[in-house]
Amino acid sequence: TPYKVHTIKDVNVYVDCTDADDSLKTVTYKEYTLYYKDKLHYKPKALTDNMVIRSGAIYSDADRSLTNRQIGNLRMFKYPNINYKYADSARALLAASIYLNSRPRFSVGFESDISHSNIQDFGISFSTSVISRNVFRGAETVELSARGTLGSSKEANDAEDKFFNISEIGADLKLNFPRFFFLFNTDKIIPKYMSPATRISLGTTVQTNIGLDKQSFNDILRYAWNPGNFTRNALELFNIQFIRNVNADNFFNVYENPNDRLVTVAINNGVLQEGDERFETPQDADNFIADVLDGVIVVSDEEKNEVRRIDELKTRLTDNNLIMASNFTYTRNNRAGATDNDFSQFRTKVELAGNLLSAFAGPLHLKKNEDDHYELFKVAYSQYVKTEFDYIKYWSFSADDILAFRSFLGIAVPYGNSDNIPFSRSYFGGGSNDNRAWEAYALGPGSAQALNDFNEANLKLAFNLEYRFNIFGSFNGALFADAGNIWNIWDNVEDENATFSSLSSLKDIALGTGFGIRYDFGFFVLRFDTGFKTYDPAYETGRRWFTDYNFANAVFNIGINYPF
Repeated sequence: TPYKVHTIKDVNVYVDCTDADDSLKTVTYKEYTLYYKDKLHYKPKALTDNMVIRSGAIYSDADRSLTNRQIGNLRMFKYPNINYKYADSARALLAASIYLNSRPRFSVGFESDISHSNIQDFGISFSTSVISRNVFRGAETVELSARGTLGSSKEANDAEDKFFNISEIGADLKLNFPRFFFLFNTDKIIPKYMSPATRISLGTTVQTNIGLDKQSFNDILRYAWNPGNFTRNALELFNIQFIRNVNADNFFNVYENPNDRLVTVAINNGVLQEGDERFETPQDADNFIADVLDGVIVVSDEEKNEVRRIDELKTRLTDNNLIMASNFTYTRNNRAGATDNDFSQFRTKVELAGNLLSAFAGPLHLKKNEDDHYELFKVAYSQYVKTEFDYIKYWSFSADDILAFRSFLGIAVPYGNSDNIPFSRSYFGGGSNDNRAWEAYALGPGSAQALNDFNEANLKLAFNLEYRFNIFGSFNGALFADAGNIWNIWDNVEDENATFSSLSSLKDIALGTGFGIRYDFGFFVLRFDTGFKTYDPAYETGRRWFTDYNFANAVFNIGINYPF
């Protein structure tokens, strides 16, 4: 028989009740009739704006699925139940019934994780959150979360020599609206079926013994919407971050690598004696740097360049940062669900920082510092443009045999009020989710021999290929190849080994290969990966292949869930 078209006659919404109760109250809003007991705790508009099923429309499975998805995005209700009944004897009209069962007004969550990197030998992190739903009766949520990390590091600046000697604690307050919170109505630009949402968040973090002690504060105004089933857009209109270094004078006590290099130059020129490990005071180290750069102490050109690099690094890692940015992220992911292992995902992001402040630097009468950079509240604000491209592809050969690929390109270019990128916005290589043959921050830049404790740059290229298979039961294995590196480009770094000058710099792409053992607990995967340095650009050209390809120089990674 030919398919018969059905038209929706009525749409009935049951909020925390069923149609079997004959003592229900009702309210009609537009073409919807809402049923409830005693009191309706939601504004009708907050519910009906997320329903695609409407009176007078032709029945559509797509409308039903979209209504389910949008109601689920509210995070107010359990999975909705949508039923249809014939509304006339000719069976041409339908009455739709949508049953909504509220989640608890308050809920508490807790998560924990373990980690390992070159920053910390062992780390335990935790987070807890409290969610309050339907705060203003418009399906809004308020989320208060706290997070913390305790870690152990042999390199930490801890006089008491405790096992857990580095820490990070933070807190966030997030207010979520299931609509655009904007100056004018945006329904014609971004319709309700795109699930527009607004998030306002405030956060703070305190770090101890992870590099220099830091305090950071951030404020974000974020809009998100879904133009299609597989696409998602996010616009952070304001992303403001202030980072304050608490103990900048402790730089040479915390960062051993630049300290040792500076002491070597001082010993070679008779300023320090053989066997000295550091300058007597931080001011003595600063005075030595100034005297070398000003020509008061005459050293070789190579040593002067070394001191200049150390000074640039010290300035970069001790200066406070003020970042006022806006960014846009586009994501396309056609994964059908957690069990779908044949999908692709593409993400691109563009971020601009400092333009608004530069536009008003004159009218606000902002003053410049000695580096000719404008300052706001005695901090030079950052100005840069940053863009990223991230692509992931899975191929499923069977339920247990999967080939996964990832490629990443990111670049951040300073201009105007900045000569370099803030540390928090830069890129690093290595680690359990990147090139697993190098520890985090230990790869690059370029062919430079990872001279710093935290090696970072403003250009990154990465490729990862991993074959995953089952060993037995919940034990799975993996063979992987990780390639990539970081470079400096169009900033104030002059080291030729660290900069990307032309396509010939691609010869400095590092390659790590290895294997992994994973245990699937069902709700998360515990991962042990061993990476071997297969091609190391830090060596001269003739010695780059397989020089450190052995267990003595292997990197052992511990991770939670898959790296990509």
